[in-house]
This record gives sequence, structure tokens and C-alpha cells, in this order.
Amino acid sequence: MAHMSDALAREPRPARRHDREILALAVPAFGALVAEPLFLMADTAIVGHLGTDRLAGLAIAGPLLTTAVGVCVFLAYATTAAVARRVGAGDLSAAIRQGMDGIWLALLLGTVIALAVLPGAPALVDAFGASADAAPHAVTYLRISALGVPAMLAVLAATGVLRGLQNTHTPLYVAVAGFAANAALNLVFVYGAGWDIAGSAWGTVVAQNGMAAAYLVVVVRGARRHGASLRPDAAGIRACARAGVPLLVRTLALRAVMLIATAVAARLGDRQVAAHQIVLSLWNLLAFALDAIAIAGQSIIGRYLGAGDTDGARAACRRMVRWGIGTGVLLGILVVASRPLFTPLFTADPDVRRTLLPALLVAALSQPVAGVVFVLDGVLMGAGDGPYLAWAMLVVLAVFAPVALLVPRLGGGLTALWWAMALMMAVRMVTLWLRIRSGRWLVTGAVRA
Repeated sequence: MAHMSDALAREPRPARRHDREILALAVPAFGALVAEPLFLMADTAIVGHLGTDRLAGLAIAGPLLTTAVGVCVFLAYATTAAVARRVGAGDLSAAIRQGMDGIWLALLLGTVIALAVLPGAPALVDAFGASADAAPHAVTYLRISALGVPAMLAVLAATGVLRGLQNTHTPLYVAVAGFAANAALNLVFVYGAGWDIAGSAWGTVVAQNGMAAAYLVVVVRGARRHGASLRPDAAGIRACARAGVPLLVRTLALRAVMLIATAVAARLGDRQVAAHQIVLSLWNLLAFALDAIAIAGQSIIGRYLGAGDTDGARAACRRMVRWGIGTGVLLGILVVASRPLFTPLFTADPDVRRTLLPALLVAALSQPVAGVVFVLDGVLMGAGDGPYLAWAMLVVLAVFAPVALLVPRLGGGLTALWWAMALMMAVRMVTLWLRIRSGRWLVTGAVRA
């Protein structure tokens, strides 16, 4: 009995330690994640006052730009896991060297994307059906913004470096400063200098390059402090690229799920797709809170496995799952309780509101499942288990696509589509949980073999 009492007295201490670690990493990460989409929101608010044709141009160019950058988010994920492992192994010099390889890869990819977008901007804009009035503004914004893509990708990779080093405060400070600079420069260039929509694009480019410079200063200082080389290493860059390919596949499959859902909603009618856009926007907002815990998971799990501590990794995983479930329950309750307040902000159409409500309730009910999914996704990313994540997401896509495409044929409405989304999340949870239960992700060492 005495031994049991001692065990119970000791048990909360590791739990509290994990809680402190999760909060210390997740809260700043959440702030940085929320600051990122504010860039485009600031551009939208400022450009919106220039006229409908300019705003329409931004509405086409903006998603093209964010998609090009979004599919490269593996630069942050893969770098976080690789750097955290080296940190856990106690080799900070190698950790920073690993991070520099990720940054060099980001600069190379960003340059390739920019060189492709500059001449291809008119064709890309035409492919999205831009009107004759909006097309020139979309092309202008897209071409200028392309010059900032290398910096945007460098920011992703450098963010991964700092997360791997267990530092999420610096990305928060840089993101907030970048947003403030972007808003100020947009106002100066658009209205002060009279550069029209081009001023908005230039403001974003300058702000993104400033953020990249700030990150590089921090990383370079760390490299000099620990004697890490800053020169590009071909073998290291290739290794980063190989580690990123599975995560790229995972991201593309996930984006395919979202595109299919929107396409199905569009086939259901204008009222249905309008309500779907509102639910999807809210879903993406809630994802920031859950993704913050996933980012903490990437950093913590990578560090434990790098140190060879599988028991610590398992314990941290269990604790983060509880955090994911609790956060999901809280978010679901918040959505249901606050729906009378935020629904009027999105639409005054009573038909859209009636269509929206049941789909919104389904999204709210699925938040605890989403919490588990985000956490386990982050845990496996931190473990460097990218190939499994890629295959698992392809399985999810294979299950979701036929179910979603049957919704219009079977006469289901938006609520049925969101039940299909809930099914998608449930399948993701099962595939991730099976991997966690297997223990095959618990590969220790400074480098995952």
C-alpha cells in the first residue's frame, strides 16, 4: 500500500512537467499561427478600398500564392523533427547544421517557384477564369509577390529550426512584427506612394524578406556560437528533400480532401456552398488551436527520441492526447454556445443560416476527434514517421472521395457532406492510433534510420 501511495504521489509530477512543456511551446506557436493569415487579411482590407476589380484580382492571386507556399509546409515540419532529434542527442552544432540544410533547400525551392510564376502568371490567372477587369491586377499582384516566395519558404524552414530548438517565442515575435510591418508598408505604398495594388504586393514582399532576415540573424548567431557551418551541403540538402517528400504527399492529399469537399458543396447549390464556406472558415480557425498542440508534439517527441527516451516519448504522447481531447471538447462547446453571435457576422440570409446550423453542429461534434488527430499527426511528425503519414493520408483520401461524391447523387445536403468530413477525421484518427499502438514510430537516435 505504501508503494502504491508513493507511486500516486509521484505520478502527477511528470504530468505537470509535460503540461508545462506543452504550454510553453503551444501558446507562442498559436500566436504565430494566428498572425500568419493576417497578412492576407490586411492586404484584403487595404486593396478592398481601391475598387472591386482590384479586390477580385487579389481574390484570385492570393489563393494561388498561399497554395504555392502551403504545399511547402513540409519545410517546417521535417526541419522541426530533424533538429529536435539532434537537440535530444545533445549535439546543438549538428542540430543547427541540419536546420541550415533545410533553409538552403527552402531558398532553392522558393527560387524555382518564383522563376516559374513570373512568366506563368497570366496563364495561371486565366486558368482561374479571371474577368478582363480583374486579370491585369491579379497578374500584377502575383508577379510581384512571387519575388517574396524564397523568403516565405525560408521563414517556414527557419521556423522549423527554432521549433526544433524548443523555441516558439521567437517565431511569435517575428510573426507579430512582420504583420505590423506588412500593414504599415501596405498603407504607405498603396495610398502614400499611390502604387495601387502593386503597392500592396511590394509591402508584403518587403515584410516577408524582413522576417526571413530576422530569422537568419538568429540562426546565424546560433551557428557561430556552436561552431556550425553555414555553407550549403549538397548531401544534407538532398537528405532534407527526401525527408520532406512524404510530408509533401500528405499535404497534397489533405488539400485534395478540402478541394473535393468544396467542389461537392458547389454542386449542391449557391446556398449550400455559401454555408459550407462559413463552416470551413470556422473549421480552419479552430485548427490553429489544435495545430499549436501538434507543433509542441513535434518538438517534444523529436527531442525525447533523439535522447533515446522512449518512455518519455510515450508519456508525452499520452499527455498531449488528453490535451487534444480536452481542447477539442472546449472548442466544440464554444462553437455551439457562440453561434448566435458569430453567424450574423457572416451572412444575413435566413436560408443560408438555416443550412449552416446543422452542418456547424456536426463540425462542433467532431472537434474532440480533430484534437486527437492533430496531436497524433504532430507526434508522428516529430518522430520523423513521414512515409506512414503519407500512406495513411492517401488511405483517408481514398475513403473520403467516393463518400463525398455520392452526397449529391443520394440527395444529401450540406449536413451529409459534413458528416463525410467527420468520417474523414475518424478514419484519420484510426490510422494514426494504430501506428501509435504499434510502437514502430519509437525510433531513437540523433538521426532516424
